[in-house]
Amino acid sequence: MNVLLPIGVEIRAAGPAVGGRVLTPDTLALVAKLHRAFEPDRQALLSERLQRQEVLDSGRLPSFLSEAASREASWKIAPLPQALHCRRVEITGPVERKMIINALNSGADSYMADFEDSNTPNWVNQIHGQINLMDAVRGTISLEQNGKHYKLNDKVATLLVRPRGLHLDEKHVLVDGQRVSGGIFDFALFFFHNAKEQIARGTGPFFYLPKLESHLEARLWNDIFIMAQDELGIPRGTIKATVLIETILAAFEMEEILYELREHSAGLNAGRWDYIFSCIKKFKSNRDFCLANRSSITMTVPFMRSYALSLVKACHKRGAPAIGGMSALIPIKGDPEANEKALAGVRADKTRDANDGFDGGWVAHPGLVPIAMEEFVKVLGDRPNQWDKQRDDVNFTAADLLNFQPEQPITEAGLRNNINVGIHYLGSWLTGNGCVPIHNLMEDAATAEISRSQVWQWVRSPKGVLDDGRKVTAELVRELIAEELLKVKTSVAAAGEQVETYERAAVIFETMSLAEDYPEFLTLPLYEQLD
Repeated sequence: MNVLLPIGVEIRAAGPAVGGRVLTPDTLALVAKLHRAFEPDRQALLSERLQRQEVLDSGRLPSFLSEAASREASWKIAPLPQALHCRRVEITGPVERKMIINALNSGADSYMADFEDSNTPNWVNQIHGQINLMDAVRGTISLEQNGKHYKLNDKVATLLVRPRGLHLDEKHVLVDGQRVSGGIFDFALFFFHNAKEQIARGTGPFFYLPKLESHLEARLWNDIFIMAQDELGIPRGTIKATVLIETILAAFEMEEILYELREHSAGLNAGRWDYIFSCIKKFKSNRDFCLANRSSITMTVPFMRSYALSLVKACHKRGAPAIGGMSALIPIKGDPEANEKALAGVRADKTRDANDGFDGGWVAHPGLVPIAMEEFVKVLGDRPNQWDKQRDDVNFTAADLLNFQPEQPITEAGLRNNINVGIHYLGSWLTGNGCVPIHNLMEDAATAEISRSQVWQWVRSPKGVLDDGRKVTAELVRELIAEELLKVKTSVAAAGEQVETYERAAVIFETMSLAEDYPEFLTLPLYEQLD
């Protein structure tokens, strides 16, 4: 790949050969400009995360901001383009070529193309993902695979792109000797190559922002958007971004986050799986905190219910879309009874979201789009959204957001499931696949994070006791890891996959689940092992 690099820019990657189409000098110049302008702020905000964690570890609980002018004034977000008025069903998935085509053709209103949790961020995936999206934006994307031809329909879903979170680096690209932010890299490449094309088509540029923990982090992204638009001669406010409220601290600043991005806001999303992970992580040192099996933490338990309804209230108060979380269930082939039970769960989930006031919700599989759409249409009728549905009846306190129930049951089956899913997902992630069907659920990094975090906490918490009276211990975890590894290897071997990475995955899972010091993100040390 022969690219004339801007001064101070270094690429430490071999190929792919097609990278020259993406990594042009002008594109890299934008990456470098954004890095130089905002890397100090990014590092300061990451340091602030650590400081806030120290406060939580000391026993103090989070609360709403004392100075909340953004809550009181009668402001609204800027008007949204027509393409973002109807988002009743959004499908998500990685930036793999076939997935992009199928998702855009799925019948969903929107598709979130994911460079983050459902994508292994190796160099090939990142560069090919950008190429795939360039082709998708222009309507030229196609694929020949196993005798089938894939191409876009005349009518496709609206594209939204999720770059990596602020905590992740792009180790293959250095500016002035520093790694660039993975999120800025993903955003800048997509924006540079596609923004003007999307504007001409009336389809963007639209983004999702993950893992934010404060309104100050939203302010950083807003500043990034302003500079990027100015650099390309695009009017400010053209970019629209939906923020995933997937951390417990962000839940205390939802209106403030909307306010910071008000010129560029496309609303908020209830990112339920990462939200649960965040709760475990933030209160890992609190001996009074301990959550039950993951399967028991539904959207109807107290802290999840208050979070979801508060999100709807905040969004609609400010004229913003409220998008519900993921239904990770996938159709089950060969078992009609189990399949119907799974589909009933999706229906119930989307029915609740629609009646609560959400304007749409996520699914992980094209086969679930019609079911989810049907439930939203039952409530919305022919309206594209229900932004006018105010939830003045919702008045949750900080204590409601922190009402972490249930604490039981914690079962051997639940412990085994965490171990099994963790090993299975990590083994697949290491091969380059970050979106993995496991036990009839489409799993991504968020569920792996929950799995290892729960095990870590159950070992340390005095409440980490199985329903049969046994304490969850490191010895028990090691014993079950050996047993579940055999099950995972048998399963993947039966599917024709190699099993070597799953051995490594078991070692990684054990290390991270039993480490004395809790690793903040699973993906940080794992990323260093990728090409």
